[in-house]
Amino acid sequence: MAGGQGRSNTPTQAIPAPSAVSSISIPPPPTASRAVVQFTGEGGKMAGRKGGDRKKAVTRSVKAGLQFPVGRIGRFLKKGRYAQRVGSGAPVYLAAVLEYLAAEVLELAGNAVKDNKKSRIVPRHLLLAIRNDQELGKLLAGVTIAHGGVLPNIQSVLLPKKTVEKAEKEASKSPKKKAAVKTPKKKTAAAKE
Repeated sequence: MAGGQGRSNTPTQAIPAPSAVSSISIPPPPTASRAVVQFTGEGGKMAGRKGGDRKKAVTRSVKAGLQFPVGRIGRFLKKGRYAQRVGSGAPVYLAAVLEYLAAEVLELAGNAVKDNKKSRIVPRHLLLAIRNDQELGKLLAGVTIAHGGVLPNIQSVLLPKKTVEKAEKEASKSPKKKAAVKTPKKKTAAAKE
């Protein structure tokens, strides 16, 4: 490094003693690209920004008129790696379908609660709602609901034969007796006149 090229290890200025440092202020070295960001302290807005207050954020659920979270469902679709790419309309559509199914099940379970004269939905009411609905029963045919039980169903073959026979005899005999009793009374009433 002869001829003054490059840097030399010898300092060009003498370093002052510690007592003299407090009176001397050395400015920082200049940099080529130095951006200074200033904050006003109100809401994190930058000082140079025009247009006043920021607009309030509107969620995609509100835009779609849904209760189910569109953003969360979109995140789950991306994280689950069901596909390489997820369109912007997919989470909205899926949220709408899930919300419809939930509303349908809850409405039917609420009706089951009213039928049983209760005030709280329990798994039994969900099972009754799903199994008594044809479409939901088909959709959830292979699903077991914990603490749901089964639909009340007794096959006629398993019922006691005596009660079935008595019921049939009473049903068949009752109209004949009534008809036989009514006819003579009418004739007697007509004969008396």
